[in-house]
Amino acid sequence: MNKLTWYDSLPEVWEATLETLYMVTVSFVLTVIGGVLAGIVLQVTSPSGLLPRRTLNTVLGVIVNLFRSLPFLILLIALIGVTRAIVGTAIGPTAAIVPLTIGAIPFFARIVESALREVPRGRVEAAQAMGASTGQIVRKVLLPEAVSPLVAGATLTLVLLVGYSAMAGVIGGGGLGDFAIVYGYQRFNTPVLLVAVVVLIVMVQIMQSVGDGIIRAYAHRR
Repeated sequence: MNKLTWYDSLPEVWEATLETLYMVTVSFVLTVIGGVLAGIVLQVTSPSGLLPRRTLNTVLGVIVNLFRSLPFLILLIALIGVTRAIVGTAIGPTAAIVPLTIGAIPFFARIVESALREVPRGRVEAAQAMGASTGQIVRKVLLPEAVSPLVAGATLTLVLLVGYSAMAGVIGGGGLGDFAIVYGYQRFNTPVLLVAVVVLIVMVQIMQSVGDGIIRAYAHRR
């Protein structure tokens, strides 16, 4: 059998790229939702927060730190049963979304917590003096004031998810990681492997550029 050339592999590369974009996009949306909620709770319930709740803050902090400390490859394997219970299978792009999301939410939650903590205390106190509720302060003061670091953190998380999605190929998660392993590494086909690497690099560069552009555009409007 003739060795697959990089040019002949382009249809498979395109399909793998679409799978990667699907995994990363869905998991990114879920991560942003879960990470923002968790980050808000972490900040609001902290000792210096709007509603200090030591027990809740400690428990949530331990959970976040636990998942952040686990190498993603180990998390992938540990969550196979959970993934199968949620989506009915542990293989494929849809299945990979589960560990991708669970692995990225704690990371983004800490970014959100840090961004909210950097909001000037005086603005929060001014809103409190005007009678704003906790929810109103979060929506109209904390989040708007933290847009730039939140976008930067979201961009960093998106890039992280691209790397995670490539590792998901180890257990048959599909996408460019799976393509690189099956068509490149296992068949000792370096040119095909390099094609997958180049596509991943280009993808990351585009995402980073878009994120930086959003931050600059927001800074100019202020």
